[in-house]
Amino acid sequence: MKCRYCASTESRVIDSRPTEDGSAIRRRRECTNCGKRFTTYEKIEEIPIMVVKRDGRREQFDSEKIRNGIRKACEKRPIAADVQDRVVDDVSREVFNTLASEVTTRDIGEIVMRKLKDVDEVAYVRFASVYREFKDTQTFMQELQRLLDEK
Repeated sequence: MKCRYCASTESRVIDSRPTEDGSAIRRRRECTNCGKRFTTYEKIEEIPIMVVKRDGRREQFDSEKIRNGIRKACEKRPIAADVQDRVVDDVSREVFNTLASEVTTRDIGEIVMRKLKDVDEVAYVRFASVYREFKDTQTFMQELQRLLDEK
């Protein structure tokens, strides 16, 4: 680590501790050349995941879009915000754990539906109706029948 005062690359760590949110390690260092102290932070390098949209466009993965979709599906349902946030975290974790550089919106939608089905069936059907673009009541009824058959 380069000293910000004398540009020496020799320093020693005096203290290390995690940041409040646990996303990084804060290190207090002392330059062995000039004796001055400085702080550095070490954090995990995020590898961006690209989402391939239905029309072929690509954009960076954004968990806020998932959060908005889940909030809409859970609207006026007795589902606590922390439960919804947990679903978003679970979906994001599963997407990042694929270790793929690209993931399709179809794959993300399937993960969300699988997670929502365990939380609330009405929220699941609401999300599925938008995600699967139900065209008529027949399509809607088929999804409900599939849900009932799984019970």
